[in-house]
Amino acid sequence: MLNQSRYFRLMENVQAGNWYLGDPLTGQGYEMENFRAFSSGRPAEVSGRLTVPIDEPGRRLDFSTAGAGATPVVHIRVAAIFAEMAPNDVQLIPVDIQGCPDEYLILVATRLVRCIDDNASEDVMYWKPEDGRPEKLGMYRSVYGMRIDPTKVGDAKVFRTWGWTGVLIVSEDIKTAMERANVTGAEFEAV
Repeated sequence: MLNQSRYFRLMENVQAGNWYLGDPLTGQGYEMENFRAFSSGRPAEVSGRLTVPIDEPGRRLDFSTAGAGATPVVHIRVAAIFAEMAPNDVQLIPVDIQGCPDEYLILVATRLVRCIDDNASEDVMYWKPEDGRPEKLGMYRSVYGMRIDPTKVGDAKVFRTWGWTGVLIVSEDIKTAMERANVTGAEFEAV
């Protein structure tokens, strides 16, 4: 059976007046050694409770990205949507947001799917030997106008794309559920 589902890149809708969150910090107040652990497409290993500082005060959002790693941070009501609709695809890590009494969690997509459609995407570039980054050889250097091949996604509803993990992808039913719940801060782009 072919997968005819539609998928969307989930991003923060950055607007003036909204808060801006900093990099997650350990319980001791230190930056995490590997902040990209939350965007690797695998479960993250965390010891102790994390804190996310507010770098720029403003309107609180239900969906935000924190710091340089663009770590998804969601309000508990958004986390409930993901936990109900994609329990095998996500890890939810409780965090404290300074001065914020609401409950927030880091959303980690625990699936990594090799599904970028090079031909349908606007432009893709790969790391080459002459780039001097042997650890990245053969991986994507850049992807513009990303399109995926839905037949390669399988049953995943939330995932990161292999070779270009900075992108968080959700299925159309999760997008619809978030829109129905009037989730603030979320923006979707068809892939």
